[in-house]
Amino acid sequence: MPEGDSVHRLAARLRSTDGALVARGELRGGPDAGATVAGRRIVAHATHGKHLLTRFDDGSTLHTHMRMTGSWTVTAAGRRLPVHAAREARVRMVLDDGRTVWGIALPVVELLPTRDEHRAVGHLGPDLLHDDPDLDEALRRCTADPDLPVRTVLLDQRRVAGLGNLWANELGFIRGLHPDRPIGSVDVPPLLETARRMLRHSATTPDAYQVTTGVLRRGERHWVVGRAGRPCLRCGTRVRARDDVEVNGSPPRRVWWCPRCQPAAD
Repeated sequence: MPEGDSVHRLAARLRSTDGALVARGELRGGPDAGATVAGRRIVAHATHGKHLLTRFDDGSTLHTHMRMTGSWTVTAAGRRLPVHAAREARVRMVLDDGRTVWGIALPVVELLPTRDEHRAVGHLGPDLLHDDPDLDEALRRCTADPDLPVRTVLLDQRRVAGLGNLWANELGFIRGLHPDRPIGSVDVPPLLETARRMLRHSATTPDAYQVTTGVLRRGERHWVVGRAGRPCLRCGTRVRARDDVEVNGSPPRRVWWCPRCQPAAD
């Protein structure tokens, strides 16, 4: 699933369409399937956590979320998508300069008044990638249930938005926190500051996207993610892994940790 830094980078790419008029286009999924977006001018792209907000000049916003399946692409004038991809398009916007914006296999597509964007993202915690996130509110939300495991808290978008499974695992290693350690025993402000710094670096630095070790060699880009059974890059202990189901009915997510660098709580 794309994480906050993924969507932040996506919005930066899509800003090349800001100012363009939608000459033809429609929504092909969600509650507004069939609605035209022709005649609207794209004025901005914003993000909150893993959510993308495409704003138009008529006071409306296209709210989308990629989850596990979605993607976006922009084709140049005269170029077409492969047939199988075009069949999966849930958003199509042909711009006045001939480019076409495609939202492919998006599970969440809705059109709403810009003034009502809170309906889509108001339940989320502060976004650490925003210029001035409310860190006091993030701290309050993250520490509201002190017995919850730190991993569970980091993955809960209602507490802090934008951190996904990769970041929950890598942050645990970097801060020396076992995934099951209760959040009440953690010094949370430095944890949030580390998360903010790493997300920003990943979202804005060329060649640094989701590289947590600073090493670009294959197999060494992450401290623990994808390294089950392999030596820890810091201490040499074999990295452990398991599958957790955090929400009943949801697919399991992989957990990685180094038992020496991230000792279990007493």
